[in-house]
Amino acid sequence: MTDTLLLELEGVSKGFPGVQALTDVRLDLRPGEVLALVGENGAGKSTLMKLLSGIHAADAGHFRLGGVDFTPESPRHAESLGISIIHQEFNLMPDLTVAQNIYIGREPRTGGFFTRDRALNRAAGQLLDRLGLALDPRALVGSLTVAKQQMVEIAKALSHEARVLVMDEPTAALNDTEVEVLHGLIRRFVSPSTGVIYISHRMDELKAISQRITVLRDGSYVGTVGTAATSMPEVISMMVGRTIQTHARPENVRDDRETLLSVQGLSTKALLQDVSFELRRGEILGFAGLMGAGRTEVARALVGADPVTAGTFTLRGRSVRIGNPATAAELGIGYLSEDRKQLGLMLEQSVQTNIALSSLSDRFSRGPFVDDRAIAAAATRSVEALGIKTPSIRQEVRNLSGGNQQKVVIAKWLTKDCDVLIFDEPTRGIDVGAKEEIYRLLNDLAAQGKSIIMISSELPEVLRMAHRVLVMSAGRITGELSHDEATQESVMHLATLPTHSPVPDSTADKAGLA
Repeated sequence: MTDTLLLELEGVSKGFPGVQALTDVRLDLRPGEVLALVGENGAGKSTLMKLLSGIHAADAGHFRLGGVDFTPESPRHAESLGISIIHQEFNLMPDLTVAQNIYIGREPRTGGFFTRDRALNRAAGQLLDRLGLALDPRALVGSLTVAKQQMVEIAKALSHEARVLVMDEPTAALNDTEVEVLHGLIRRFVSPSTGVIYISHRMDELKAISQRITVLRDGSYVGTVGTAATSMPEVISMMVGRTIQTHARPENVRDDRETLLSVQGLSTKALLQDVSFELRRGEILGFAGLMGAGRTEVARALVGADPVTAGTFTLRGRSVRIGNPATAAELGIGYLSEDRKQLGLMLEQSVQTNIALSSLSDRFSRGPFVDDRAIAAAATRSVEALGIKTPSIRQEVRNLSGGNQQKVVIAKWLTKDCDVLIFDEPTRGIDVGAKEEIYRLLNDLAAQGKSIIMISSELPEVLRMAHRVLVMSAGRITGELSHDEATQESVMHLATLPTHSPVPDSTADKAGLA
């Protein structure tokens, strides 16, 4: 190729104690290109980007930017070269404004200690206008939605006059409309002197935004293909080394299951209005709807995490009151939050500690003492049963991949012996191979008689897994669909009903098919 590559990595290797993370990996980014970087969790994508940004030093390999050799020494050094990385976990300060977050450490000053807020807000406003982002520079970041916080991260990265922008799972928490806004921003950024490395597990996005796809597997380079000329099943096969079932349908669907949980008239002060539904033993009940429809709010109200203003719960034929998550757990209701790292796991603790966490008092305590042997035995059984990939049950959870972290959360609630499991965005940030394992696990749990509520923003996921689908809009259930009736069209019809519309009565009406 005669044209100079914008970025080139050759023969890159990196090892950590006990594991070889990368072996002889290569990657090249052309000027004006969006290059997708894909692979299963643990394939080495994040490690490679940490080497590129100077967080870690490579053991071997060459880095070239615009044809010139360089060695990333630190994140600040990488930024000075024009390499900006937006990590999957935001690096924002919630108590500072948008402008302060964008220019943190580079604020205009009065000549002494104090910053010039007017100049700071003006510079941030000009940057946001140039990027087409409708954000108030003076707004506190903590008051923004996740989607808008993502935009702040992007603005911060581009404020460094980036030549290479790396985006790690940028759409994990965004809905379809917000994804379109993000993709428009990327297209405006890309020019003959810039390029983007786009890391994502969402296969459909790769076709929409990238020109080429580089695949890593088990820390090694597999290949690079043209996006337009390659099917997504081919890319997935390169990622996992096997064929993935992409058109599966719900398993073991039956209409004769007994009701395990009944919720009637559930309302909250903030959003929910007269929500009623039943969950049957051994079924997977899907909740679908657009962002802000109230699906997570139903889950939080059900486990007592949010106060309710009205509603009754009947569990195993008995009326129950659930005032907090601890009571829900004692009743056998486990909630796997959409934010597993903040609310589902203690990242600095071991696998075995996390698995035993919810059962310490009732299963693993003898008077004032904790039974460490019993905890280790239970953790070992869970690791084997769920296929959790970890060097040891004493490994810190933060060192596991996203899919294995999710399995640890599941193990925690299975150890508690919960009959009702609420999965909120169970595969967010998880690669396609690990998703298959989670899907298989959910089906196995349902087959064992566990009752599962599955909340997901990925509609194909809901259609694949749910025996029935409840659709929400503006805090109400707007319809119920059987697995046969549920399609993308019927679900979206119910998800976009005006808030003043009456809830449909018949199945055909519910699906908008009458």
